[in-house]
Amino acid sequence: MIYNMLLFSLGMPEIVLIALVVLLLFGGKKIPEMMKGLGKGVKSFKEGMNELDSVDEKPASKDKANGEQEKAEN
Repeated sequence: MIYNMLLFSLGMPEIVLIALVVLLLFGGKKIPEMMKGLGKGVKSFKEGMNELDSVDEKPASKDKANGEQEKAEN
C-alpha cells in the first residue's frame, strides 16, 4: 500500500533529480556496467526458474525407468 502511494507521488521533476544524483554518485561509465550486471542477474534468475520447472517433470520419468529396470533384474 505504501509502495503504491510512493510510486504515484513521484513526479517527473523528482525522477529527474534522482537520476542526476545516481549519475553524480556512480559516474557515466559505471552505470552501464551496473545495468549489464543487473541484466545478467535477471537472465540467471529466469534460467534458474526454468530449471526448476524441468526438474519437477524429470523425476516421474526417472522413477518409471527405475521401476522397469528393477522388474527386468528380478
